[in-house]
Amino acid sequence: MNATSTRFADLLDLARLPYFEAVDGRLRLADPALGPAIDVHTHLALAYVVASQIDLHREWPATEHYLPSYRAFELDVYANRNFLPEDMARMKRDLALGSVTAGGMRRTHTVPNLAREMSDLGIRASVLLPIDFPVLSDNARTWLRAVAGRGDFVGFGSVHPYAADVEGKLDEQIALGARGVKVHPAVQHVRPDAERAKRLYRLCGEKGLVVFFHCGPVDIETRLGRYLSQVRHYEEAVAECPATTFVLGHSGALQMPEALGFAKKYPNVWLEIASQSLSGVRRLCDEAPEDRLLFGTDWPFYPQAAGLAKVFLATEGRDALRRKVLHENAERLLGL
Repeated sequence: MNATSTRFADLLDLARLPYFEAVDGRLRLADPALGPAIDVHTHLALAYVVASQIDLHREWPATEHYLPSYRAFELDVYANRNFLPEDMARMKRDLALGSVTAGGMRRTHTVPNLAREMSDLGIRASVLLPIDFPVLSDNARTWLRAVAGRGDFVGFGSVHPYAADVEGKLDEQIALGARGVKVHPAVQHVRPDAERAKRLYRLCGEKGLVVFFHCGPVDIETRLGRYLSQVRHYEEAVAECPATTFVLGHSGALQMPEALGFAKKYPNVWLEIASQSLSGVRRLCDEAPEDRLLFGTDWPFYPQAAGLAKVFLATEGRDALRRKVLHENAERLLGL
């Protein structure tokens, strides 16, 4: 391929890179030696207000990613810049009104569909990150039960800082296998440095749970969500909770340099690269503490191969770093 080209006609066009091949209409890893990988940032079908109507154990012929696999995309931009207006409208409708139904794109965001994509790409495990409100949602327990006993998934929990009996909910999710807790300030409508949020983080530290933040604005959230996600709001939490391990999801998103600074300053801060541009991933590989950098994709928002391609390109000729980013760091963080 043209080594300077970072634009692809569709998902299968990634086979122009030496890392992939297109087989029977699916993108596969060209050489198993390129793996394995652990994707620390994935989701299943989210449900709110009513119990999940989705059969999480059903396999569908194709996964309907929020960035469609037939859409042309550019690797060297923040990932959501690839959405066309109609893609954005469809995604927001699916995440809002669709979250109380059994239809829409969400119906394909299931365990076997994610597992099939992982198998094609040499991804041996994925971390599931649920998001729950204080009431009217139960994604954490639903997902933990859906993957109970499986070695290819690592379940996280979700306890809203303003929920009743926070510690009791944490203990229940730990009993179901949770290795950490997802906190999403923009969706959960809570500042990451709120006092009750910091109480949650301290409890996580005491119980050996990783706190995985959505960190940074992405410019497609609500105005309130954008404010709550400002990277400056996270520093007080990581500074005041040194016994808790924090993963900054998206590496601060559109404010990546500030999040990178936190990782250099605080030894309890890790960075996860989902959605960053290729240039952003290269900078993280060059400047971030290499033992605290993690591979993630934000599936099903984006195909896993797009995130994998960025790591392969950014670590070309740096095999030791590639292994750390793809799986060794995650193995150490999660005790795998």
